Amino acid sequence: MPRPFRFGVNLLTPASAGEWRAKCRRAEELGYDVLLVPDHLGMPAPFPALVAAAGATGRPRLGTFVLNAAFWNPTLLAREVATTAALTGGRLELGLGTGYVQAEHDRAGLPFGSPGERVDHLRRTVEELSKSEGCGVPLLIGGNGDRMLRLTAEHADVAAFAGARLTPGNTEGRLEPVTADELDERVARYAELAAGREEPAERNLLIQIVAITDDPSSALGPLLERRPELTLEQALALPTILVGTLEEVVRQVRGLRERYGFSYLTVLEPYMEAFAPAITELSA
Repeated sequence: MPRPFRFGVNLLTPASAGEWRAKCRRAEELGYDVLLVPDHLGMPAPFPALVAAAGATGRPRLGTFVLNAAFWNPTLLAREVATTAALTGGRLELGLGTGYVQAEHDRAGLPFGSPGERVDHLRRTVEELSKSEGCGVPLLIGGNGDRMLRLTAEHADVAAFAGARLTPGNTEGRLEPVTADELDERVARYAELAAGREEPAERNLLIQIVAITDDPSSALGPLLERRPELTLEQALALPTILVGTLEEVVRQVRGLRERYGFSYLTVLEPYMEAFAPAITELSA
């Protein structure tokens, strides 16, 4: 029996108190199961935003997607998590990652560290949270490298895959989608590492583009301009692209669950409305 679908929206845009509450209520009305907040400079601060979201809604879970662990002292983060879990009525789901945008660390005056150092810090963070009172919330870990997949297999309730890679040499965090075969390999590696788990983790995928349309070439125009080596057919085959008629998008979502085990999909805020008809169809 396949795991039931869950759908989350990552809310990226700062807003006034009234606008934020209205946005969260709208996401709930559209059927989203999880309201998420990222951890990037220039975007909403995660924990106060989630507390406000809890006050505006009743049903959705609330999560970080994902915290940049390198921004946080593990002991102080445990205090934030415990307080937010309490103030959201136990609806918090904690998402963690190493952080990947060097420019943000530079702006904040924080060391970026090597990839290995960032994974080490994330592991220490997970260990600190696991022994801290009030921090027993569902844990999502996002990452693609072998060490991250091992950490995810050991500790995470949700294994999150970005389905994208950092552009080489880019310090601003620009990501490019991976191919279906590349994602196959990473999911298979995770499954190998997680083979000894008593309970399988939920699997999450971050969707990069959503459009319900009869004209996919227009929806994918910006991507094709940025990636001229891709044909339209190749772009439509990328696992993080959901573009087509409603029936085609629904079929693509079901295919992601069948092929990779992704039952929990996250879309970005600009696509919150566009993806809603697919949620209705898939929840029927």
